[in-house]
Amino acid sequence: MPARNRLPPWHETLHLRNGRELLIRPIRIEDAEPLRAGFVLLQPEEIRQRFLYAMKELSPEMAARLTRPDPKLEFALVAAEPLPPGEALVGAVARASINAGTRDAEFAILVSHYIAGMGLGHHLMRRLVRWAKGKKLQRLYGDVLEHNHAMLALAESLGFRRERAEDAPGLTRVVLELKP
Repeated sequence: MPARNRLPPWHETLHLRNGRELLIRPIRIEDAEPLRAGFVLLQPEEIRQRFLYAMKELSPEMAARLTRPDPKLEFALVAAEPLPPGEALVGAVARASINAGTRDAEFAILVSHYIAGMGLGHHLMRRLVRWAKGKKLQRLYGDVLEHNHAMLALAESLGFRRERAEDAPGLTRVVLELKP
């Protein structure tokens, strides 16, 4: 029987509702420049919803930091064209970071408006949940702008509950209790 062409762990091909094919894979150092180049294609509101403040560009330093997650504490996936890293346009990034000394991780997701509304955010969030469960964490949470209805609905559809962010007006914390 011939060997199947298997993808490495955390790699998968995803077909969006519009027929576009994306490769979901862990972020790599080579993604820094495509992230910076793709950043200018984002709408200001997309940037604000992800970073919670306005930014005009993704600095080389920030891109380098984002593409070098600490494997003990962080996990980051990209949804990119099925091309080699460094050449592929990155359309979405999802990450989770364990808070030092806790069993909690904070998540963040950014899906470009070019591929939003096709189930990609839901798919990426399920991958973050799977990673967090594999790390035997207790909670996965994220801070979401109150008017980011799409992200709030996505979180609720996956069982996250809302908490008021006491020290941050305009933000809602969504929390998922991870059962063993």
